[in-house]
Amino acid sequence: MEMLVMPFAAFAPARPRPPTDIEFCAWVGQAMPGDRLEYHRGFLGIDSAPAISTLPEADRRRLAALADAAFRAFEAGLVHLVQERVGPDRFAYLAVARTRPRRTPMPLARLLDAAEAA
Repeated sequence: MEMLVMPFAAFAPARPRPPTDIEFCAWVGQAMPGDRLEYHRGFLGIDSAPAISTLPEADRRRLAALADAAFRAFEAGLVHLVQERVGPDRFAYLAVARTRPRRTPMPLARLLDAAEAA
């Protein structure tokens, strides 16, 4: 009797679809410091590049918009962007929510000085 062996991947849960750039921004807006979101798994530089990506064009553009949104959130100090190696040429791209930057209100005197100077 021949035994059928199923590969381990057959039992792995299906990967959820990656968030859109809008969903990513919504997550950033409600995430608590330390919350993590995996926004891509693969090789982001290749997967989002027009000339070499193997993704369908619509998916590649969606991924490029998502990567841009993640980078803008990083530049604004809202998230840390982290890569975790999961295999050869394969990474999990994570956004980790940071503590919100404090907005210090501009003193009224400085506003008045700026208005007088203009």
